[in-house]
Amino acid sequence: MRRLILVLAALAAVLVTAPPAHARAGFWAVTELDPLPATLRPDVSYTVGYWVLQHGTHPYDDNGALGPTGLLLTGEDGTTLSFGGTPLPDPAHYATTITVPAGRWRVQGVQGKFAPYEVGTLTVPGTLKPAPPQYAVQAGSEITDYWGQVKPPGFPWKAATVIPARAPFATPSGSASEQKAGQATAQAAGQAGLAPPSSQPAAMRASGATAASAGDSSPWRQPYALIVVALAAVAGTLLVQRAVRAARAARSREPYDPPEREAREGEEVIGLG
Repeated sequence: MRRLILVLAALAAVLVTAPPAHARAGFWAVTELDPLPATLRPDVSYTVGYWVLQHGTHPYDDNGALGPTGLLLTGEDGTTLSFGGTPLPDPAHYATTITVPAGRWRVQGVQGKFAPYEVGTLTVPGTLKPAPPQYAVQAGSEITDYWGQVKPPGFPWKAATVIPARAPFATPSGSASEQKAGQATAQAAGQAGLAPPSSQPAAMRASGATAASAGDSSPWRQPYALIVVALAAVAGTLLVQRAVRAARAARSREPYDPPEREAREGEEVIGLG
């Protein structure tokens, strides 16, 4: 029994630390933010640049469009704020305008086809506390430089070798008007690091479960479902063993009534008394 419990406990530990199914298949991305102001004030608009990087090091390179990107903020009371992104000229680079009330907010990167990425916790007034990296870039690896002078903040991610891209790598997104809006946003952001916006669309505010459900991607739930099944199996095994022991104990407490001795052939059984 102890061996069974140890095996199931080890299985649960492996499932807790295992990456989600889509990550095991290589289909994952990370969101990196451009440097933020030292202090973000409540109800003040800021232009925030961010990067959506497949495998943490390069733009999305699969067939088809990546899909909508942005930032999703969830307050302690469940209120959600969704800020859609505009593509910038640099590959995998986007910008959005955020206006956030006072409070503590969970920040996630919306990454189109990819699962949302945990960016960190934003305190307003205050700044962002980054979340631990969900996926670590291997030190000493070889990466490709797809960018010009403007690069992701983490570049080159401790890589040993950086190879220039052979051809321009375009961000798979939007129309010409979106590109022009992105260029205007980039110029505004470049003047003062992250300046207040001028022409970005207003943030979409929503509440409750609709936007919050985007933060809980179903692939993350799979390991925990397996843990619940494993614990249920342990509990069922313990209950069955306890029932078996109780039945044995009940039988051992019954009085023993030996069978009467039968008379053998040619033998008389004499009763006393």
